[in-house]
Amino acid sequence: MGRSSSATAAGSKKRRSKTGALTLGEVKTLGEELLSSRANLNHAPTLLALLSPSAPLDLALEALISLQSFFVPLLPSIPSAAATAAAAAGDADPELVFRSWLRKRFDELVAALVELTVSPHSDDAIRDLALDALMDFVKLGKDGRFQSAIYHKFIHNLIHATDSIDPLLELLGPKYFIYTDVCYFTYTSLDKIASSIGNKATGSEKSGLHSGDDGPEDRGTIYVRNIYNTLAHIPALDFQESKFNMWSTVGLSSKGEKNSSEDCSATYINKKLKSKFSKAWISFLKLPLPLDVYKEVLATIHKNVIPSMSNPAIFDFLTRSYDIGGVISVMALSGLFILMTQHGLEYPKFYDKLYALLTPAVFMAKHRAVFLQEIDANDSEIFNEASQRKKVGADPFNNEETDPAKSGAMRSSLWEIDTLRHHYSPAVSRFVASLENDLTVRAKTTEMKITDFSSGSYATVFRDEVRRRIKQVPLAFYRTTPTCLFQESDFPGWTFRDQFKNMAETSVEGNGISTVDISNSSPAKRLRMET
Repeated sequence: MGRSSSATAAGSKKRRSKTGALTLGEVKTLGEELLSSRANLNHAPTLLALLSPSAPLDLALEALISLQSFFVPLLPSIPSAAATAAAAAGDADPELVFRSWLRKRFDELVAALVELTVSPHSDDAIRDLALDALMDFVKLGKDGRFQSAIYHKFIHNLIHATDSIDPLLELLGPKYFIYTDVCYFTYTSLDKIASSIGNKATGSEKSGLHSGDDGPEDRGTIYVRNIYNTLAHIPALDFQESKFNMWSTVGLSSKGEKNSSEDCSATYINKKLKSKFSKAWISFLKLPLPLDVYKEVLATIHKNVIPSMSNPAIFDFLTRSYDIGGVISVMALSGLFILMTQHGLEYPKFYDKLYALLTPAVFMAKHRAVFLQEIDANDSEIFNEASQRKKVGADPFNNEETDPAKSGAMRSSLWEIDTLRHHYSPAVSRFVASLENDLTVRAKTTEMKITDFSSGSYATVFRDEVRRRIKQVPLAFYRTTPTCLFQESDFPGWTFRDQFKNMAETSVEGNGISTVDISNSSPAKRLRMET
């Protein structure tokens, strides 16, 4: 324990080279001897060398079980970093030197557990066991407080992983994100990490869309994506709960924080949790987001984020998104509308910009159903009443006007609807027929759901048509021999006559044949043929 750092490193390397020759029985013996006496403390570094994703699975599992059993009873006696520094300065107290050594080995164990948990090369069995051991150390710290330093180290490595973290998040979600204090400290760590990444971003990347090409993602983009995936795996908060499930004994208090009786109340926990939730999301939304992440956030923010926010600071993100234009503006609409109608926030140019989005392209957007629903809920406010009379034969609507109050829409009419009465698609003609009712009489008219008509596409129309069962089908032959080219029923209002029959009427007079033209109103011309 008193060797120099270079000697320690050399000894560690030597032990690591020997671990490859160890058998499972020898590893079990090392663990048993370590737990039996302090005289066998040097077995700990040997077992620590086996905690690697590349080590044999059976040896790594056995070493992990032995080390966890060794350190759990000693956790209350492991000194802080300050005490460790004092021992390194030359304190001769043997007990303090032992505890300082213990602290270093414990830090090595935590680092090894984090690596086993996050590494994509770890076997599922060792990953599960390493995560459980790590969370036990988070829970079983001094005085039963949540060991936030250990947990922050784990979350930091999780976010900065360059490989997929989905398998680990799928494990964390149902197993540990069900605890309120775990969620609380997860939000705390994500807030710090997102703020750190944001401070390192360049001036052009401080917020908004990530301006990357189609090439490989840089590390910053991967970290941002990892933050979002972690936030998305935390279940929605329920602030109506009167009792919260905690992982640690104390609850939301971490090491170094004082705890009072008020800290255990539901009101206090709700307030603290909502604050951490808001800070984590706001710090994340300030980062340059990849386009796919940007769209996912806007698609769910009005349901999963805004209801749990402790302040309306998210308004800045939504206004920036609305100013981007295109589909991003369409998707930011729901969040802005909720903030305006439920939180009293003002956005003076909201309806002007909403009107500017009403272009043919919006009816082909992926999220057009949500957009049209919002239009349906704002339609009474978008346009102002106008009392001017329209000119006969001219449409007063100005398609180029960006201000809805000046567009003349209220003085116009939906004359285009009449052309859709005989549309080839039955769904369109049925919808037009429903508009012929008197929609002003609410007692006799049920409001239609816009989603029934807004989610269709050419593909869905074609699929519905080919699935329809029809009673009569087109035939390649005539059921009866036709007597004419067109039937009168094919052209309502038109009359077809036999050309030769209508052209002339033949009569016989005396010794000649007379042909009278009945299609001419002038006196009939007679053609005589002498016999």
